[in-house]
Amino acid sequence: MESKSNKLIVIAGLLLFCNLLFAQVPLKYGAQREGKRTDSAMQKWRDNRFGQFVTFGLFSVPGGHWNGKYYGGAAEWIKSSAKISNEAYDSLRANFNPQRFDAKEWARTAKQMGAKYALITTKFHDGFCLWPSKYTDFDIENTPYKKDLLKEFVDAYNAEGIDVVFYYSVLDWHHPDWRYDIKNEQDSIAFDRYWNWMTLQIEELMLRYPSVIGFWYDGTWDKSVVKRGKYTWDLEKKMQSINPYIISGSRLRADETGARHFDANKKMMGDYEQGWERKLPEKPLKNDWECVMTVPENQWGYHSDWRGHVKTPYEVLEMVAACTSLSGNFMLNFGPKGDGSIRKEEQFIAGEVGKWMRVNGEAIYNCEGAGLPEQKWGYYTMNHKTGKVYMVVFNKPVNGALRVKLHKGTRLVEARLLEGKKKLDLEEVSRQEYFVHINVKAKGKYPFVIEIDLRQGEGEAEKQYVAPKI
Repeated sequence: MESKSNKLIVIAGLLLFCNLLFAQVPLKYGAQREGKRTDSAMQKWRDNRFGQFVTFGLFSVPGGHWNGKYYGGAAEWIKSSAKISNEAYDSLRANFNPQRFDAKEWARTAKQMGAKYALITTKFHDGFCLWPSKYTDFDIENTPYKKDLLKEFVDAYNAEGIDVVFYYSVLDWHHPDWRYDIKNEQDSIAFDRYWNWMTLQIEELMLRYPSVIGFWYDGTWDKSVVKRGKYTWDLEKKMQSINPYIISGSRLRADETGARHFDANKKMMGDYEQGWERKLPEKPLKNDWECVMTVPENQWGYHSDWRGHVKTPYEVLEMVAACTSLSGNFMLNFGPKGDGSIRKEEQFIAGEVGKWMRVNGEAIYNCEGAGLPEQKWGYYTMNHKTGKVYMVVFNKPVNGALRVKLHKGTRLVEARLLEGKKKLDLEEVSRQEYFVHINVKAKGKYPFVIEIDLRQGEGEAEKQYVAPKI
C-alpha cells in the first residue's frame, strides 16, 4: 500500500509540474496571432528576400569625429559616445545640406544591387526627422536643405519597383518628455505625453507616405517602454486601423509582463522576428524573420574611417544565400555621407552583388528553405511557386563532386548550371545519395548555382541496395 501511495504521489507531482510547465499566462497585450501571416502583402515581403538598409541623418555630418577627435563606436551614436550637449548637437542642423543627395541615383544603386525592398531612418535616437513634421521643428524643414527628403526617397524607390519600409526610433534624446524609466507620477505623465506625440508622428508618416509597406522600430529596450506593453499593443492596432496590411516586426512589442519580441507564452509579437542584428540563426525558425547587416563590423551611419574587418561581396552573397536557405530575409546597410553621396566601397559591393544577382537571383527571390540535409558546399533553396530546387555552391570540393542527400522516396534525375543551362554528370552512390560532378567551369569568381530536378520514386541505387529477405 505504501509503495502504491508513493507512486501516486510521484505521478501527481509530475502532472502538476507538466501543468505548470505548459500553462499559458493570461495576457491582454501579447501576440496578436499564432503562426505566420498569410496575406499577399506579407508574402510579397517574404518573396523580396533581399533589401537595402539606409542609415542617414544629422550624425552623417560629423562622420565619427567631434572636435577633432576620432570616435570608434557606431557613428550614429556620436551624440552619446562624445557626450555632446543638446545645444551643440542640434546646431548640426545648420550644416545639414546634402546637396549631392540624388534619390534616383540611390534607387538605381539599390536596384542594380538586386534589392527588392529598402529601409530609411526617418528618425534616429537623436530625434531629428528627415521629413517636414508638423509636430516638431527639429526636422529637415529647418535646415538649409529644406526639401522633403523622405518623399524624394519613396518616390524614386517606388519608381524602380522597390518597396519602402520606414525605420523609426522610439527612443528620443531630443524630446523633453522622453523617459528611460518611469519612477514616479511626473515621469508617467511626461512619458504619456511623449507616446501620444510619437503616435501622431507615426500616423503622419503613414498618411503622408501611403505606399510604405512597413515600419522598423528601434530603441524599445528601455524600461519606460517595457513597462508600457499596452502602449505598444495600441500603437500596432493604430497602424493596422490606418493600413490593415502594414508590416511591423517584433522589436516594437512588449507585453504587460515586460517580455519583449516574444510574449510570456513564448509567442512572437509582431509580424516577423527581429532579433537577428548582425548575426544569422544556425537553423530554420518557425517564424518569419529578417537579418540586418553592416558592411564593416558595426557601423550603420556614415563614419569616415572604416577600421577593422570590412565585408567582401562574397561574404554578403553567402549571407544572402544562407538567409534564403533558412527562409529568412536579408538587408544590407548603407551609410551615405553627410553630403548625400554613397561611398565608393558601398558602390563597389552593390555592383558586384548585383552582377551575381542578375544571373542567379532566381535562387533567391520567391525562394525559401528546400528542407534537404545541409551540405558543406553551400546552401539549398527552393522556389515556393515553381517547386524548383537550387544548389548555391560556395565551397567546391577538391574532387569536384557535390554530395546531395535526399529524403526517402525521392531521386535526383538531372542537374544543370543555372547560368547557361549546361547539364552536369550525376552519380548515384547509395540510397537517396548522389554526387553532382562539376565537369565544367562556372563563369566568374563568385559562387555558382545549380538547378536540380527531383522526382518521386526509387533510383537504381535504391533498388540495388535493398536487403534480401531471409
